[in-house]
Amino acid sequence: MSVNRPFVLTIAGFDPSGGAGLLADIKTFEQHRVYGFAINTGNTIQTENEFFEMQWTNLDFVLKSIEKLFENYQIKTVKIGIVPSLDYLKEIVFAIKRLSPTTKMVWDTVLKSTTEFDFLNIENQSSLIEILENIDLVTPNYYEIEKLSFDEINPAEIAQNLAIYCAVLLKGGHNPEEMGVDYLYLADSFFRLSPKESLIYEKHGSGCVLSSAITANLALDQDVKMACSNAKIYIENYLLTNQSKLGYHHV
Repeated sequence: MSVNRPFVLTIAGFDPSGGAGLLADIKTFEQHRVYGFAINTGNTIQTENEFFEMQWTNLDFVLKSIEKLFENYQIKTVKIGIVPSLDYLKEIVFAIKRLSPTTKMVWDTVLKSTTEFDFLNIENQSSLIEILENIDLVTPNYYEIEKLSFDEINPAEIAQNLAIYCAVLLKGGHNPEEMGVDYLYLADSFFRLSPKESLIYEKHGSGCVLSSAITANLALDQDVKMACSNAKIYIENYLLTNQSKLGYHHV
């Protein structure tokens, strides 16, 4: 058992290229000196350039895995990635909340892959609100956040509306007006997180890496603003490691 490192859990998909999903999360956890557990929501066939197929994990199997881990370990934070439906996500969130009310949860809203494969359609706004009320942070980009609202308003307004229920990190990688600028929205305030680097290289799975870095920082008792700020530094260093779409993790 880890004595000095907090336990964190990723519940996400398996990407055989290692750029996204569970493998990327575990690499990130290790670099942050937290002990990472992983539960697989689905196997994929993909490379860093193409997505081919998804085979989902039965929800009961995922829930049993969650129960056994929480029965045996004090898990401080959880990152949730790709899931097949809102109901599937809701069952996961409510199970964690029941087993460990103080565990913090980060939802990385993987609503579509870069190849336009549909993963999650938001059909029930009340279920979405129930989920947001029970997690601590959601991390959509400018495309994903539009899927989290039925109202035709701009991403900043959507983020402000969602922040009533939980913190929202609106990632700026697809922001046409301020490329790379993230905005963290809390219930009563917001913060602008500016990039320190202007020349970076696109990476497969960068959203996974960012959300898992935040999850690790929260487990290290950083508040949400500090956790997001430090994770932004980590992801920028990751994006600078090489010119390919598969980055390197290092301190």
